Amino acid sequence: MARTPGCTVTSGVLDSVLTTARVVVVAGSGGVGKTTVSAAIAAQAALDGRRVAVVTIDPAKRLADALGFGAGQPIGNDPVRIPLDGAHGELWALMLDTRSTFDALVDRYSPSTDQAERIRSNLFYRNISGALSGTQEYMAAEKLYELHGDERFDLVVVDTPPTRQALDFLSAPARLRRFIDHPLYRIVIAPSSLGLRAVNAVSQPVLRTIARVVGAQALDDALAFFRAFQGLDAGFRERAHDVDRVLHEATTKYVVVTSAQAEPVAEAGFFISELESQGVGTSLVVANRLMPDFGSADDVSYDSPDPLRENLRELTAERHAEELVLLPLRTRLAQTPWISVELVAELLDERHDTLAAIRRLGSVLGTSD
Repeated sequence: MARTPGCTVTSGVLDSVLTTARVVVVAGSGGVGKTTVSAAIAAQAALDGRRVAVVTIDPAKRLADALGFGAGQPIGNDPVRIPLDGAHGELWALMLDTRSTFDALVDRYSPSTDQAERIRSNLFYRNISGALSGTQEYMAAEKLYELHGDERFDLVVVDTPPTRQALDFLSAPARLRRFIDHPLYRIVIAPSSLGLRAVNAVSQPVLRTIARVVGAQALDDALAFFRAFQGLDAGFRERAHDVDRVLHEATTKYVVVTSAQAEPVAEAGFFISELESQGVGTSLVVANRLMPDFGSADDVSYDSPDPLRENLRELTAERHAEELVLLPLRTRLAQTPWISVELVAELLDERHDTLAAIRRLGSVLGTSD
């Protein structure tokens, strides 16, 4: 993914993150504006010359709204070009479709079309490919890897679900490898009569218990799926390793978004700790939706009866309270770049949550020092 020749780059904190980035993962608590920030980062990078794909794996799927798309302009599992006047690069967007992504993987790694069809028609597969916990997180990581290797793009921005699910997204490739390497899985998919005897000897008590809970037919469907999956697991294991590598590369940057409220700040701290436990650093923290800084409350006369002065004192006190909430995290991350985004009129009302507002926010992010 080569950088677009001749592109211009905005100076500031965001540029220091994007200069060497091939992937930007945006994470944080629910309701702090991750989707809007993701779209703004992507739009600003495209304006500055990058060829950007922004993908949301958040089940809330607000990316289309954030980019100003209506019901007649859907964003789906394949990248859609977003018109962006004045851009030196390109902006593309997509929203994860777990089933379509899983189907594409099955087609890619099946030794034959017949085997792929057996898997796709299996009832157990149809259930897990769209609904099983963990499937969406791994398919999201797979979609990221697919975009990372797509020569149309030199930057991928990922809008993640709320913090705990975002951690599932990061750990999904390793969990898939552990599942494929589990001894019971190896026994279940074994094609030989020895393998089937091993299932009888080792696994029958477990399988009988499962059958009583989920039903014999559901268990048969699951076993049929895993046996049909034989031959694909090596490709999935290798792919999971490659996906995990991308998530931990130095060119993958993690941006944590928070608001100045206790719970989102705590969630941000938790996510950052989990990243650190994996040897991954946080590249940028965005403190979003802050009260504008009107100066020091000491500069305002407390003896004045003017209602405007009273309002100013209240707003100044509110911003001061927000900074106190953020202070422990700021202190902990003293060496990490921060951007404080103040509330602006265009972003206060969801009716204005359009590409124009996204561009304004992107400009704020891009010019912050």
